[in-house]
Amino acid sequence: QAELAAPLEALVRKEVLSIQADPRSPERGQYGFLQDLVRTVAYETLARRDRKQRHLAAAAYLQSARGGEADDLAEVVAAHYLEAAALVPEAEDADDARDRARVLLVRAGERAASLAAAADAQRAFEQALALTTDPRARAEVAERAGQMARLAGRLDAATAHFERAIQDLNVLDLPHPAARVSAALADVLFREGRLDEAVRRMEAAIAVLAGEEPDADVAVAAAQLARMHGLAGNDAQSLLRAEEALAIAEALQLSEVLADALTTRGTTLAKRGRLGEAEVLVRHARTVALAHDHHAAGLRATNNVGYVLTILDRVEEARDLTERGVELARRVGDRPTEQMYLGALADASERLGRWDEALQLADETIREVERSPAEPGDGDEPAPGGVQASEAYTTRIRILVGRGGLEAARAELARVAGWAGVADPQVRAAIAVVAATVHLAADEPGEALRRAETAWALRGELGVISPLIKDALVSALEACFALPDLDAADRWLQVLTGLRPGELTPSLRAQRCRFEARRAALRGDAGASAAGFRAAASLFRDLAFPFWLAVTELEWAEWLIGSGAPAGAEPTLAEARAIFERLGATLWIERAARVGVGGVVAPEAVRQAAG
Repeated sequence: QAELAAPLEALVRKEVLSIQADPRSPERGQYGFLQDLVRTVAYETLARRDRKQRHLAAAAYLQSARGGEADDLAEVVAAHYLEAAALVPEAEDADDARDRARVLLVRAGERAASLAAAADAQRAFEQALALTTDPRARAEVAERAGQMARLAGRLDAATAHFERAIQDLNVLDLPHPAARVSAALADVLFREGRLDEAVRRMEAAIAVLAGEEPDADVAVAAAQLARMHGLAGNDAQSLLRAEEALAIAEALQLSEVLADALTTRGTTLAKRGRLGEAEVLVRHARTVALAHDHHAAGLRATNNVGYVLTILDRVEEARDLTERGVELARRVGDRPTEQMYLGALADASERLGRWDEALQLADETIREVERSPAEPGDGDEPAPGGVQASEAYTTRIRILVGRGGLEAARAELARVAGWAGVADPQVRAAIAVVAATVHLAADEPGEALRRAETAWALRGELGVISPLIKDALVSALEACFALPDLDAADRWLQVLTGLRPGELTPSLRAQRCRFEARRAALRGDAGASAAGFRAAASLFRDLAFPFWLAVTELEWAEWLIGSGAPAGAEPTLAEARAIFERLGATLWIERAARVGVGGVVAPEAVRQAAG
């Protein structure tokens, strides 16, 4: 190096080269051309074989300088090998240079994956894939590229890579690895809203493996199929496949499969009302997954613990857990799951009366989904990633309605109307319920009731105590009172009162008290009405559901004033107004203001219908 010092210093003086002198820079002491044009001319004046030799020398130097373990420079070294091979492609060592580049690119991909840089890892694996000719190695690299594309939210690319891996594995007659990749592909199809196709693909994979010795690949496929059946509402099949996966996972000590299958079993039992058992299972699944650094399984388990807690109306606990899920998703670079968690966080914040925070979270989620490179959007059809963030869209619509932005809410609803036809029953129910909310605000109770009935019809797939099904039941009763059709209201109240004690969660008990109070008021039963409103308000207060507390107090005040007892209405009306003002609930602030000039329990038509 000493003999190079003088010419290098001369070139620096002539401003051909520069040297990095910043002591804080990792490139300190390195030389570079001041102008790209000069660098290009200098490079092009070299003969192709000379350039090749210099690229090989640079690659050898970079590797030797780090003892052959220069993973942080793997892509740079690979680029030198690729350029060397491209300069003299007919040379005997060209294939060797390309093979060295392939190995280095795989190393670069693994390093990027370990740093949660999913997009960078995907790019490196894709470069390696282009250099891979052996079918088995190609399948392995394609699988890794697909995994990273999924984490980066590039679902189209993930699908293409997984399908390529499956094709190679099938040609090689390797059904077990093919089933494993099919499980990963099914997850992508689910995220795209293609649930039926995901189930069919997994059933086909399981059929191929039938009769084979149960191993890790069989367990993975069974666990994934159990999950898909659960999402599709096929509870019996879900529990059967989960049991298959659990048996293999326990026998072979497969901690990731164990966590996934426990999560599926717990979630399915939750839909059946076995909430205590469900909570134990999903919490243990989360503990197992996080203890073994199985990030995907840990994220899924965390989400489902939050789901069970939400069913139980322990929304504050669910929200805290969801925040930890967001942190983990960001740390491991799982963008689709992060978007899903942010949507759930928005929903929880809205239920807890933190509307500004909920709207901010919803807007953040929607921006992320809409700028995702993998979600192109096509006409009236939603972007696939948006399906995973449906809670964000529906939360924004509900808040827009509450704040008096009915036309904006209608426009938002039109944007997601296409989701009503997706396979996932959770998404269909969410769209139907929020549509009912919009139609109620627009004084279209008949259409609101039809939408609520659409969501209620999905109770078999989602479970009668699903938060969405509970919302559907409340919307149906609201619509019946608004029509007015009090016979229909009685029928829906019978549904509500007919739920078993384990299904009648605190929020449903509160809503039952509230609607029974309204019905009693119309019948002139003052004692039952007062008791019902008082019980509902107490329950909503204990749950920390301020919006529903305020609605109950407003209705209570309307009844008191309509009954000629305005003095008794003052405390509840004042608290209701304060809550609505804090929420910015313009629609309800205006209604509360009307009570101050003579509110009544219901329009004249409702009182006439009551008989």
